[in-house]
Amino acid sequence: MSSKILNAIWTVAVLVFWASLIFIMGISYNYFSNVQKEQLKSETQLAYQGVSLSGADFFTDLDAKNYRITWIDAQGNVLYDNEADRQEMENHLEREEVREALESGYGEAARYSSTLAEKQLYCARRLPDGTVLRLSIVQATVWTLILGFAQPICLVIVIAFVLSFVLASRLAKKIVKPINEINLEHPEYYYGKENYREVEPLLRQINAQRIQLKNDQEQIEKTALIRQEFTANVSHELKTPLHAISGYAELLENGMVAEGDIKPFARKIRTESSRLTKLVEDIIDLTKLDNGGANDKWESCDLFMIAQNAVDSLQTAAADMDVEISIEGKPLTICGVPQHLYSIVYNLCDNAVKYNHHGGRVSVKVESDGTFAVIKIDDTGIGIPEESQERVFERFYRVDKSRSKEVGGTGLGLSIVKHAVLVHEGSIEMTSQVGEGTHFEVRIPIKRT
Repeated sequence: MSSKILNAIWTVAVLVFWASLIFIMGISYNYFSNVQKEQLKSETQLAYQGVSLSGADFFTDLDAKNYRITWIDAQGNVLYDNEADRQEMENHLEREEVREALESGYGEAARYSSTLAEKQLYCARRLPDGTVLRLSIVQATVWTLILGFAQPICLVIVIAFVLSFVLASRLAKKIVKPINEINLEHPEYYYGKENYREVEPLLRQINAQRIQLKNDQEQIEKTALIRQEFTANVSHELKTPLHAISGYAELLENGMVAEGDIKPFARKIRTESSRLTKLVEDIIDLTKLDNGGANDKWESCDLFMIAQNAVDSLQTAAADMDVEISIEGKPLTICGVPQHLYSIVYNLCDNAVKYNHHGGRVSVKVESDGTFAVIKIDDTGIGIPEESQERVFERFYRVDKSRSKEVGGTGLGLSIVKHAVLVHEGSIEMTSQVGEGTHFEVRIPIKRT
């Protein structure tokens, strides 16, 4: 960045220098041209007086040096010229300055001289005897002026370039120094400071991105930790039924089970197998939901009918627990993934039945507020302690571990509910009182955004 600023300043300085030099040379050229004209007029006036008083004797031993002097008669014939042979010179009657001098007494012109191969300034005066005295001088060109000033110009160029480079370098360093000193870990420190006013929008954007990156990093670390814990928990949860199945099967294989215990052992194996199957199914469902439901098929479906099917599936389990389960509402069409909506109602009701009292109740209500479909599930179960309410949606978290194993819970039901609700961009709220029961309220947009 410093080199780019240096190059930009250096380029601007050089361009300004050359533009200034050209401008100054133009002004100087006009000034010296005017000075030459005024000097030529003065010299012409002096020569005019000399010739008027002395006639042709004025030209004797005349040393004009920088001036060309020509004496012309009234017919345009050259009587005298100090730089050319008058015999070989053409008639000058048609020369602009000569014609003006004959007509008005004075004339001037500027043109290229074919005789001397130079651009000349001419000034002519008519003498009392009718002849014309003309003086001329070579007009200095721009290049002549530059060559005359070559030495000082070169010196000025060298000094200007050196100063421009030094100043550009110092200015570039001064500009980038505050930027190089910025602590990108805390860009907010520089808000409102004079030296950083121009870059404050950039600092604010950097700070916002830094915060976002920090949050993303924390989220990644949190997700990695959750996955690590999930893997450890899965391994632990799978070991228990597998060890039980393996142990019972080994006893049966070795003939160490009495005839009357074979059926109970087979029942144990079937129970643990079912528990293992349910655990694997829940893990698969949860893994799919972790992907945000990218491959799920969304469709218009009747939420009340889905909830009714879930409740019907639990009627037998509820009857075994002596729990009454009921549903009320009316058909409600929403856009969603039927299998996930079924999981929401099924898992909430399944928990409500398993963690209930004998003779308890579970009620399900499906309704709409116009924008959201609302599922309310109330039970008269054992309730959830306040200190556990924030963690019940974590994977494999159990409020009562002994009760969970007794009723065959996997510890993934509420986690599946939470992810299924998030896939539908909905929300879930819970209130619970130990010994009195639990209330869940799920809100899902009727239309997909």
